[in-house]
Amino acid sequence: MRNTRNSNEMRHPLQRFLVLGAVCLAALVMPLSFTGPAVAMPAIAKALGGSPIALNWITNAFMLAFGSCLMAAGALADSYGRKRLFIVGVAAFALSSLALAWAPDILWLDLLRALQGVAGAAAFSGGVATLAQEFDGHARTRAFSLLGTTFGVGLAFGPVLAGALVESFGWRSVFLGVAALAALALAAGLRCIRESRDPGASGLDWPGAISFTAALSLFTYGVLRIPESGWNSLPTLLLLGSSLLLLGAFAVIEKRVRRPMLDLSLLRYPRFVGVQFLAAAPAYSYVVLLVLLPMRFIGIEGCSAMQAGQMMMALSAPMLALPFIAGVLTRWISAGVICGAGLLICAAGLLWLAQIAPGQAPSSLLLPMLTIGFGISLPWGLMDGLAVSVVPKERAGMATGIFSTTRVAGEGMALAIVAAILAALVQARLHGLLASVPPRMAEAAQRLAMGDMPQALQLLPQASQALLVQSYGDAFHILLYILAGITLLSAAMVFGFLSQPHVPAAGRIDALNTDEVEAV
Repeated sequence: MRNTRNSNEMRHPLQRFLVLGAVCLAALVMPLSFTGPAVAMPAIAKALGGSPIALNWITNAFMLAFGSCLMAAGALADSYGRKRLFIVGVAAFALSSLALAWAPDILWLDLLRALQGVAGAAAFSGGVATLAQEFDGHARTRAFSLLGTTFGVGLAFGPVLAGALVESFGWRSVFLGVAALAALALAAGLRCIRESRDPGASGLDWPGAISFTAALSLFTYGVLRIPESGWNSLPTLLLLGSSLLLLGAFAVIEKRVRRPMLDLSLLRYPRFVGVQFLAAAPAYSYVVLLVLLPMRFIGIEGCSAMQAGQMMMALSAPMLALPFIAGVLTRWISAGVICGAGLLICAAGLLWLAQIAPGQAPSSLLLPMLTIGFGISLPWGLMDGLAVSVVPKERAGMATGIFSTTRVAGEGMALAIVAAILAALVQARLHGLLASVPPRMAEAAQRLAMGDMPQALQLLPQASQALLVQSYGDAFHILLYILAGITLLSAAMVFGFLSQPHVPAAGRIDALNTDEVEAV
């Protein structure tokens, strides 16, 4: 393979810009595929029905498949070609999105969402690894900051676009819109991106990929069962225990293979560990709100899908500019300080939002949501660049896979955990307010936590809508305090680990390029 750096020096800046545009266009459909179905979920539930667990899988199937396949996709990108994996991933993403628009029932919808997540992992890993080959130093930082801004565009306008499509054309049009954007990214990638690969790569670690994916799947399914079966039920304990055993098996496998997906020797270095804490932090401070708030606005507060989408812009609007600005600020302020400060701001916004109960004027929500969005935007555009900086350039696919897996798999697990916590808090509050405990209390609490007020009222005929709103509001208040505490802990970890000096990797990882690391 020709030397990447030399070929980059001969490559026209316009060509690099077109490559960046193709990857950013593909990245744009990822947040749209996440936020769109969250806004459309009440309409999907009304059209297709389904149990609370089945409806939760609309989001979790995508996130779980996306997160669990990222490390494998990163290894495949290094071994078989970044462009090849990018093109295959984007094409499969477009086709699965088209199929989702014609899903006949909730089971098919969940299965196709999982397929869409696998395709998204391939497209994302191939695209990000391609950017790492095209750009160096501060140019790489700016490129990844623009990638973060692109995500911000999708997160900011995704709910509004989804709300407008749902109200005008129905929920299926959300997936048709995603398919159209993916087709554009496919055309751009075919034309602009050139092939590259790691000559030292040795293919996919199949035992590691299978054990890791199975561990995440069992854990997520076990957590989703908790509101219905309880924390101490035998099936739940078996699922969670099996996931831990498989995770241990994954660690053993990765120590023995010659070219692992996850090089465990990296865990010796504080900065690498700090980057993984940073990857997981947005899940509890921001990502879960992208799902919970639309359900609250539509199901509890009675907003339309369009109104909910407009309100969600307050949460994601800072993503339009701040990730890129944060990338520029790294010339004067270290990335670790910027990221830690952003998480502190985010925690303050969560505490502020906790003070606003359902039923208050929508304008009272805007400032705390803007504060959360402002805080999370600061690290958002820096995280991918930090992840790539901790390994040699030739292992960019592996670095992207590890970091993105920590982030996206953490988001999928966070959604399952937070949904279970909210349902448990709602159930505990209902126990305190109702004179008697109805037989289907657990299911009613789960329905209410998902914003399904009509079904909750049907399951609890002795309860008024005002009482259910109060129960939900009290539970949501406590949940936001829990999320703020997790965010504060994450900020402390980021400050502590990312303040450590750069340490060159040893063993399987070659010495890092000091100039590239310092650029981030």
